[in-house]
Amino acid sequence: MFRTQKKRALERTNFGKEVIREQDYPDRLNMYLTPPLAEITLDQFEEWALDRLRVLSEIETCLFRNRNMKMTEQTVKPLLEKYLPLSPNSVSGRVNKGTQLDTERKKDHYSHFILRLAFCRTEDLRRRFVKAEAVLFRMRCISADVAEQHALLTRYDFGWTPVPDEEKRSLQEYLNFASSESTHTPSANESYFTVPFERVPELVESRKVFVKGGVAYVPASQQLSLILAEFSAKLEKALEITARALPRLDEDDRLLPILGHLSKGFVAPEYIPDSSAVAPGQGVVRASQIDSLVPHFPLCMRTLHTALRRDNHLRYFGRQQYGLFLKGIGLSVEEALAFWRSSFSKCTDEKFSKEYRYNIRHNYGLEGNRRNYKPRSCAQILTDAAPGANEHHGCPYRHFSEDNLVTALQSLGVSDQAVLRGVRDDVRNKQYHVACTRVFEATHKAAGVNSPVGVGVGMESVTHPNLYYDRSVQFARQVETVDGGENRK
Repeated sequence: MFRTQKKRALERTNFGKEVIREQDYPDRLNMYLTPPLAEITLDQFEEWALDRLRVLSEIETCLFRNRNMKMTEQTVKPLLEKYLPLSPNSVSGRVNKGTQLDTERKKDHYSHFILRLAFCRTEDLRRRFVKAEAVLFRMRCISADVAEQHALLTRYDFGWTPVPDEEKRSLQEYLNFASSESTHTPSANESYFTVPFERVPELVESRKVFVKGGVAYVPASQQLSLILAEFSAKLEKALEITARALPRLDEDDRLLPILGHLSKGFVAPEYIPDSSAVAPGQGVVRASQIDSLVPHFPLCMRTLHTALRRDNHLRYFGRQQYGLFLKGIGLSVEEALAFWRSSFSKCTDEKFSKEYRYNIRHNYGLEGNRRNYKPRSCAQILTDAAPGANEHHGCPYRHFSEDNLVTALQSLGVSDQAVLRGVRDDVRNKQYHVACTRVFEATHKAAGVNSPVGVGVGMESVTHPNLYYDRSVQFARQVETVDGGENRK
């Protein structure tokens, strides 16, 4: 990956050839202390990093929405199985077990270090990365079996000092009192470790350990907190070292744009619109149906549609954003031409053909370089140029004033003050996709959507306007099916 690291990884064989030794991955739980040394392809570099970032982004969303660990695990587990599986050694009975484990663990190892490069650049990015990675590591530790946990403790030296039995007996009253503050009651045979108290702030804060002379007495049953503290401390230090070394690293120029994109900390997975999410009984969406489908649109697309109906016109960036969204919900090029022609009612046929027809066909890959453009994701919309005077593109959660945003949400029927407060807090913290997800939940309560369900597939957040639309249509159909069944009864 990095030439400076490769130089240190070179070894000479008996034949005098320089080789790079591939790393072994005997265990599932990894503290990521040794950087990867072998080469991977540029496609693997980007794909593995994006897959890990999808998982970390959802973890960050769960943390921001104050979900407990159980709910976070329910949310993240489907994404882990899809993007970052990590099988235990117990899959020994499967075919190609060794290859499967090595492939999964290699991807996990490399993707972690790739994201280190992207997230080491500022203090805020480092803090976010450590927090999300610590949650991921915690989930894996909790799900690990006894053999995996023992392998972790054996392989890494955490510097814990065992408490002698004599000292433990002399402090037993204090140790029991500290343990009584937690849900755990230690047995007389439980072992203890001593560590500097600043290494276990979580246990000190919750009064689960006895502290004396700057030393915390930690029962073995609370060792997970110790391991997590060690993991976070080592990762924080490693990120700081990487940040200082980054300007001196001889990076491939092709990696810089990828790392820059990753460091934005928000990723929209490639989303393929659901071909079934069209008007009931129709194979495609027709121009005449658009107005009736607006209740399923996210706020950004409703804003564009309202402006189009009011002004009979949209400027270029608005037409691009809205036109590609409509393409994604099933509007064919013929229907798109009909829709935009009828919407631009103040425009003559000659002017429409001269100024707008080519651009519409171009978006469908029928003109120019014949590239078949995809609907724009939330990440693309958020990073595009901000709307100017008489422009309506972009993300309302980012570009609207607080008062205008509240007014817009109230026009959608969002009147719950708790929801509006939550949206304002999300916007102030620049968590725009969380705000949009919160609004989705509030506007789909009739379909049985309650916070924190999200858009309904693995409880994921809104990352694409067409994802919002597809899930809204699906929830509406579920309601129609239930109501229809009750009426038949």
